[in-house]
Amino acid sequence: METEIKAALMALLDGIKNSNGPVVANQMARLDEFAALGRLTLHPQLLHFLERRSYAKAAMFLGGELDIPVGACGGRASRPEAKTQKEGQA
Repeated sequence: METEIKAALMALLDGIKNSNGPVVANQMARLDEFAALGRLTLHPQLLHFLERRSYAKAAMFLGGELDIPVGACGGRASRPEAKTQKEGQA
């Protein structure tokens, strides 16, 4: 399913870039469907990005990016591995 999600994200971001409303609407609907279908199987962070429509971050996640910017929800600060890294630096 992640391959299909990545393809939908790329099509969505391309649709946004080209101001193609029908493509944007179609791909957003597909991504909502993927999130609903994958609620129990997708990585929690990917599901978080999809549910909050943080599509650029979802694409970064699927592309293997490690330094995804923190959003309004607090992002990395609430993840256990981030706390462990901070404690190790102190």
